[in-house]
Amino acid sequence: QVQVMESGGGSVQAGGSLRLSCAASVMVGYTMGWFRQAPGKEREGVAAISSDSSPRTYYADSVKGRFAISRDNGKKTLYLQMNSLKPEDTAMYYCASDRYFRPGGRPLDADEYHSWGQGTQVTVSS
Repeated sequence: QVQVMESGGGSVQAGGSLRLSCAASVMVGYTMGWFRQAPGKEREGVAAISSDSSPRTYYADSVKGRFAISRDNGKKTLYLQMNSLKPEDTAMYYCASDRYFRPGGRPLDADEYHSWGQGTQVTVSS
């Protein structure tokens, strides 16, 4: 099973930026995603990126235009650049990886992923 580990979380003021990283044991051929979970809320998909040579990216409406997902297969690292952060972005952020999706599976659906990291906390103060 693929192992992934997140880093880069922290505390910032609203309007600030953070870049999360996710180191993966294997990356080529795997769709990668970022998810987050705030206390008392369900885990939600934030961004995902396909394994294609020209990767397709997917974003939750709440982060479009503010967050950018990217991958470096050579470094086996996934990134999430987060700009214009808001207090509602406060959550534990998780990296996830999977190779095969169910027919019709959606890249921002947490149920499609079977390899998960331990998470990194992001706290945005107003």
